[in-house]
Amino acid sequence: MEFAWPWAALLILAPWAARRWWRPAKSTRGALVVPEFARFESAMQPTSGVTKRATRRLAALWVVWVLLVLALMQPREVGEVLPLPTSGRDLMLAVDISGSMSTEDLALDGDLVDRLTVVKTVVEDFVERREGDRVGLILFGTYAYLQAPLTFDLATVRELLRQAPVGIAGGKTAIGDAIGLAVKRLRDRPVESRVVVLLTDGSNNIGEIEPRRAAEIARELGIRIHTIGVGSDRLAMPATFGSGRRLVNPSADLDEGTLTTIAERTGGQYFRAEDTSSLRSIYAVIEDLEPVETNRGSFRPVRDLFYFPLAAALVIFLLSSLVMARSDD
Repeated sequence: MEFAWPWAALLILAPWAARRWWRPAKSTRGALVVPEFARFESAMQPTSGVTKRATRRLAALWVVWVLLVLALMQPREVGEVLPLPTSGRDLMLAVDISGSMSTEDLALDGDLVDRLTVVKTVVEDFVERREGDRVGLILFGTYAYLQAPLTFDLATVRELLRQAPVGIAGGKTAIGDAIGLAVKRLRDRPVESRVVVLLTDGSNNIGEIEPRRAAEIARELGIRIHTIGVGSDRLAMPATFGSGRRLVNPSADLDEGTLTTIAERTGGQYFRAEDTSSLRSIYAVIEDLEPVETNRGSFRPVRDLFYFPLAAALVIFLLSSLVMARSDD
């Protein structure tokens, strides 16, 4: 706890100083001469009960005065230093969750797992490091929908991505609609900080808007789009005939040309992730291209406490006044 005006404590002695230095003025009027003044003087001496009441009254007034001065000193509770969220980038993540993202062609911790599992692991780590940015999440398949609006609550964005199942948005891939939805959410944000990171493993095969047209709209609004194509280009599969194995390209449907065009037209870059390691490296590069704001402010929350001594002074004054009024009766 601290005081905003600690110097006000000097006022506690103000009543004593006033009584000490400002004595009553001497009267110049004539005095009344009364015979046998000793009898009057003895009659005017206060009793012990009157003296005690006067002492209690003075003590109550002193307590009230001290509490009023304490309230004037503005006591307040100051909390721990907290970081302020910076006005960093507005980063919209568009993640493909179409049916093809269930293809098990990427390794994670030595096991072959589906693409979406690897993407979730890598993107969650990426989001965790974006402290200071407002991050949003768009999931798309046949339809594109906003899973998390732009927010500083990165933990919620990560959790929503973690819970997204393959195919919940449909089995096809609406890349253009995903870009259009991202543009809609970013168009009213500051121009210099609007970024989209779009990840997919396929090509646009459905949707209301063509991807290149969506990229043109994004370019006109100053929205930068980085695109990522994910998926291995070699996968050993059991042979159709016989007991051998054959190599196939599970990413044959990936439209790298369109993804490259989208990135180039909007001032972004296209990346190709063929395994988990390269995907991690890509998001590390994006962090370098779109660095997090490091000049962060801080503040200490303050809660005023002056009303506690002020309320106590009022209660004591009212109670003492009531007690004195009854005793006078």
